Amino acid sequence: MRAAVLHGTAGALLLTAVAAAPAGGAPPGLAERHGTAVAAARAAADGIRFGTCSEDQDGPGTLQCGTVTVPLDYAHPDGKRIELTVSRVKATGKDGGRSVPRQGSLVFNPGGPGASGLYFPLVGMVPEWKRIAAAYDLVGYAPRGVGRSAPLSCQDPKTLHRGPAPAPAHPSQSYKKERIARAKAYARGCVERSGRTIRHFSSLNNARDLDVLRAALGERRLTFMGASYGTYFGALYAELFPSHVRRMVLDSVVNPDPAKVWYRNNLDQSAAFERRWADFRAWTARHDAVYGLGRTPEEVRRSYERAKARLAAEPAGGVVGPAQLQGAFLDTGYYDDYWPQRAAALSAYLKGDPKPLVRQAGPHQDAAQEQENGKAVYTAVECNDAPWPRDWRTWDRDHTRQARVAPFETWSNAWTNLPCAYWPLPRRRPLDVRTVPGELPPTLLLAAERDAATPYSGALEMHRRLAGSALVTERGAGTHGDCALSPHRPAVGTRPPVGAERAVPRAPKNDQARSAIRSATDLRRPV
Repeated sequence: MRAAVLHGTAGALLLTAVAAAPAGGAPPGLAERHGTAVAAARAAADGIRFGTCSEDQDGPGTLQCGTVTVPLDYAHPDGKRIELTVSRVKATGKDGGRSVPRQGSLVFNPGGPGASGLYFPLVGMVPEWKRIAAAYDLVGYAPRGVGRSAPLSCQDPKTLHRGPAPAPAHPSQSYKKERIARAKAYARGCVERSGRTIRHFSSLNNARDLDVLRAALGERRLTFMGASYGTYFGALYAELFPSHVRRMVLDSVVNPDPAKVWYRNNLDQSAAFERRWADFRAWTARHDAVYGLGRTPEEVRRSYERAKARLAAEPAGGVVGPAQLQGAFLDTGYYDDYWPQRAAALSAYLKGDPKPLVRQAGPHQDAAQEQENGKAVYTAVECNDAPWPRDWRTWDRDHTRQARVAPFETWSNAWTNLPCAYWPLPRRRPLDVRTVPGELPPTLLLAAERDAATPYSGALEMHRRLAGSALVTERGAGTHGDCALSPHRPAVGTRPPVGAERAVPRAPKNDQARSAIRSATDLRRPV
């Protein structure tokens, strides 16, 4: 899944993990279970020495950074180890004028795979979060492979931005052959640049790392918020370590059904993006007086296709072609906040001013290394997690069929994930997450009915699998991430383009979701 926002974690001692059995005929996952216990005990004894953050992690003086050591391979806890970078802002102890008792650490993961939560603790400065920041140490971290945490790489970052590129909704056979060759080269590059130890970068190990982090923070039980992909390994944590869960919030929920992870989940995602693309076009058509892109969704689509054809003939600013256009408008499927920006940029481009589109869709070379790292982690985790079809004919059949009804993202999503068809390392079968009544504390799930990145069906499936969980649904909405604030959403207060103020509808207040979050972290209910 190519997204992130807020989701939760938990744990269970049920040994239903179906990773490859360790040597000696031991039950699947037994060696890793023992290795996690060893690593957690070691981390509890060592703790985390928090201090000043490095220059590239710089923030206000309240933000502290440290590291926690985890095994590369949990089946061999005394073998090679890696360090994960951790950040923290300590609980303020004050909510307005009254003292608030500390309730421990609240750990956040923003999803991905490949996203870093290091700056999450700064959210405590936002008014909506001050009540939580009063009672909790806010803790973020860079998961294994991300940033300074044993970083992965699959290609030279300098080659990441290839310049203007096509984005055919119905690619030719020659274009498919070109993308197959690139996918094979990328998969080889992951092993060549990061080594065969890249096989240990997986969702199961992310869940185990989370338990070691819990122990290093000195917490007997974990309070966790995850986002998007973070909900998935949060659910794995719930299955592996249920007695270690204190509270958890899973927001914008990934479908944990083993049959969906990850190939089918990505097909479902592409279908959901088609629905959100239709939502954006309908909204733009309602505001034709502002943007002039068409009075109907179909007319808006034709305006987009006209821009796409023009960019194929002459890239805007020499850097924005059809693929860059598609990537920029993919953002509209994640967040309504992008709708006025993207509509205004498309309108300006078609009227002869390419500058807004170049700003929004053009490459950012200063972020190339971070983007390349995130892409590498995404690929490694999803390829390692599950079996993917190895026969190109399966991919071609499924995506050709789906592109007939969902052309907007189907093939671009396929190209992102195609390296997994040629992944040169063993894959695992996904864990079958299921908890029984009373096994977990009450768990909160948040979902929007028209979320494209994590389709709503995933929240329903997770709700069925996590016994006792509560699901809060935002009806008719599609913004990815229902919590009041997410590190991946545009800054609060961003204004629409000049002249569009009266035309742009207000964002949903999410009062129901916010109320549920407050209840789940009620400061008057010590656990």
